Amino acid sequence: MPLTAMILAAGRGERMRPLTDHTPKPLLQAGGKPLIVWQIEKLAKAGFSRIVINHAHLGDQIEQALGNGSVLDVSIAYSVEAPAALETAGGIAKALPLLGDAPFAVVNGDVFCEFDYNRLKQVIASMPETDLAYLVLVDNPGHNPAGDFSLEDQRLNETGPRYTFSGIGVYRPELFADVPVGQPAKLAPLLRTAIASGQVGGEHSTAYWLDVGTPQRLEQLDQHLREHV
Repeated sequence: MPLTAMILAAGRGERMRPLTDHTPKPLLQAGGKPLIVWQIEKLAKAGFSRIVINHAHLGDQIEQALGNGSVLDVSIAYSVEAPAALETAGGIAKALPLLGDAPFAVVNGDVFCEFDYNRLKQVIASMPETDLAYLVLVDNPGHNPAGDFSLEDQRLNETGPRYTFSGIGVYRPELFADVPVGQPAKLAPLLRTAIASGQVGGEHSTAYWLDVGTPQRLEQLDQHLREHV
């Protein structure tokens, strides 16, 4: 069965304006490639041959740029949310018919991380049947000093050291079973409910990671890629 991953690409990119007024954020370039192409290439290298991409704002440009994925050695299916994005959980819930019944990876289209996506493949293969999610956490950046989730012994909880969610994870479809299809819904409340039930694993990555949320961080990533890749 082919490994499936979803790339979240439906955000408006308000903090990136005016760059995103005419270009969707996932197609902004750093290191000579669109942000989303870096993600697709990393997923393909790790064996994820089937990619689902959701989009809303200027989403037709994403489809025109990537097509069916054959040039990147993957198969791409699109989940259209226009005219308005459905937020993370809402977007994933809408795309469930394209994602299948097995655990799947999800990565944000506007982050860059040197985390090895082969780990996601390993997580999918070994994920306990009772777990609903597995999150990759990173050190807290300056724009998120308090972190998002606590982690101890590869389990998320409410008492351990807090880290920032990288936007990279693995989920079971069951996590989204109660999300109304076509309605906006946030991911964090679903995760916190699952964490309280002891159903979320995770790990802390020290690999280079950047949330490319502003023009300044896009420039920072561009410089990093040109110097190190």
